[in-house]
Amino acid sequence: MTTDFRPPAVSVITIFYNASTFLAEAIDSVLAQEWQDFEFLLVDDGSTDGSGEIARAYAASDPKRIRYLQHPDGSNHGMSATRNLGLTEAKGEFVAFLDADDRWATNKLSEQVEILRTMPHVDAVCGTVRYWRSWRGRSDRIVPTGHVQDRPIPPPQASIAFYPLGKAPAPCPSDLLMRRSAVSEVGAFEASFTGPLQMYEDQAFLAKFYLEKTIYVASRLWLNYRIHPRSFVWQARHDGRYGEVRRHFLEWLSQYLAQKQGDQASTIAAAVQAAIKSARNPRPADVVRKAMSKLRKARSA
Repeated sequence: MTTDFRPPAVSVITIFYNASTFLAEAIDSVLAQEWQDFEFLLVDDGSTDGSGEIARAYAASDPKRIRYLQHPDGSNHGMSATRNLGLTEAKGEFVAFLDADDRWATNKLSEQVEILRTMPHVDAVCGTVRYWRSWRGRSDRIVPTGHVQDRPIPPPQASIAFYPLGKAPAPCPSDLLMRRSAVSEVGAFEASFTGPLQMYEDQAFLAKFYLEKTIYVASRLWLNYRIHPRSFVWQARHDGRYGEVRRHFLEWLSQYLAQKQGDQASTIAAAVQAAIKSARNPRPADVVRKAMSKLRKARSA
């Protein structure tokens, strides 16, 4: 006798690499969700610090919903390749990413699923973000995503309005809930964004998404985005490499848009060229930060 398989409504994907300090807290915030119809994929990017053992213990405690995954060779492949591994295993109608150092509010999935199910023309939803510093005794900063809230943003409006081409704050990957079909249509994350360039791996995927899909930006707050010195964003700014990372992204985006046809791609391509021209002339502060970083490394060698 066979039983019919019903896929979960949501596939939650948490990728991690040497994230033992915060991983359990991130996992617990998923397990505490009001919305419990999900599968949880914990994807190990070659950790060596005990993170894998933490993830395997959670998978053993709830084997029907939680799975531990790793690359076939067990080594480190980078964030994009690891997100893609999770996507190949995802079965839900919707997909959500939670980075291993962030934490969700308990109503995150329930409210986001409701929005997508009541708005079938919307492909993704995100909200306001708490840039979370109070976990280490500092002040938090509440940042609304986007240039407008509580309305759908049709393509390609977000491409121009949202950072890094525009000034409006872009979605955090950990805050998004997306239709898996839309993710599949847009294509996978860009595995070429590795090493220090990983800071923009999410922006490369989102740039493709904005070009074709509708995103709803809510005013509600669902995410604690942890600020700490081990994050890629913090390290890139601290090392004075922010300008280099941004230029790489812009050049990649220019090449991607060159393969596209239509007025929308042409409009965005013009904005990208203007941004590239500006990025080739680094700000004095970026030059100073990079020089100071080289000095610090030389002294510690």
